[in-house]
Amino acid sequence: MAQRVGVIGGGQLARMMIPAAVNLGIDISVLAESDDSSARLGATAVGDYRDVAVVREFASTVDVVTFDHEHVPADVLSQLVNDGVTLRPGPHALAFAQDKIAMRRRLGELGVPMPGWTMATTSADVTSFLAEYGGRAVAKTARGGYDGKGVRMITSADEVADWLSALAEGELLLLEEWISFRRELAQQIARRPSGEVALWPVVETIQTNGVCTEVIAPAPLSAGKVADMAAHIAVTIAEGLDVTGVLAVELFETLDDRILVNELAMRPHNSGHWTIDGSTTSQFEQHLRAVLDLPLGATEMTADHAVMVNVLGGPSRGMTSRLGQAMERHPNAKIHVYGKVFRAGRKVGHVTVAGDDLDSVVAQARGAAGNFQD
Repeated sequence: MAQRVGVIGGGQLARMMIPAAVNLGIDISVLAESDDSSARLGATAVGDYRDVAVVREFASTVDVVTFDHEHVPADVLSQLVNDGVTLRPGPHALAFAQDKIAMRRRLGELGVPMPGWTMATTSADVTSFLAEYGGRAVAKTARGGYDGKGVRMITSADEVADWLSALAEGELLLLEEWISFRRELAQQIARRPSGEVALWPVVETIQTNGVCTEVIAPAPLSAGKVADMAAHIAVTIAEGLDVTGVLAVELFETLDDRILVNELAMRPHNSGHWTIDGSTTSQFEQHLRAVLDLPLGATEMTADHAVMVNVLGGPSRGMTSRLGQAMERHPNAKIHVYGKVFRAGRKVGHVTVAGDDLDSVVAQARGAAGNFQD
């Protein structure tokens, strides 16, 4: 059994895998982008994940490679496969998290419900799609977007003229139906190579300017149909794409009671940070179990409710400057600091509160997170 896990990417997801690995006695290495990365405590190498030589050298020191993000180029992944490196998830699955058009095509083949969509290369393509879908659409770059980046709500082709003019040969712009939704949900699932799967409760995510700010677990009023639909969609995708590790499926619950797939992430995800303090098995421990093909852990909640609130930007002197204050005021809150320097809108940490009364849990989580805002 492989024991040494290598993580490409030194962000907060890699950082939060480290305690889970230590608890399980698993050796973990991190290829970080810089010396001041969030996961610097576990970084054994610093280098560019786009550099084939750098990544090959790192991969030669571990038994299995996994990822903090989906941005490793396809040619780098292909070289690792040629070298015989075990990648989990594999490139054949990652391709659908890296390219939104490839994702839409494959989900359509799997019969997964999703918004109407098309590909565009010209203003005429955009105008035609807008006419078909009521004059509004969501435009997305096919690759590279996250946290609201590479996404625009549009009502005319002029609003994406710059994107269209910048398309390289063979590149396409993704256009999606503008969905009138009741709320956004996320369903996380873990899958190991042997095929075993485990799901956490479906959660509600609250977005501000395209960035997740709060997660409520389980999603209120989701027991029954909503939970069953979200679980079925996640299992269909995980098995259909042959995903190994944690998969997050971002969903819309529409005003007419449909559940539609918005985005995919093939790694631990912000919508699952609550599992560290609110589930029997955290998403980070589960991801390590899955990529090592170990039996998956139980996913029951440790309390009736858990609420996670992101800290965006944080105080200019850093989150640690407010730790004492937050701890004294909110002793029930679990505080997670990512070791990042201040930048407006940047995810620098999160706070989770678990308990039996949802209103109280929400108030405590928001209150605790509020200590870290200037």
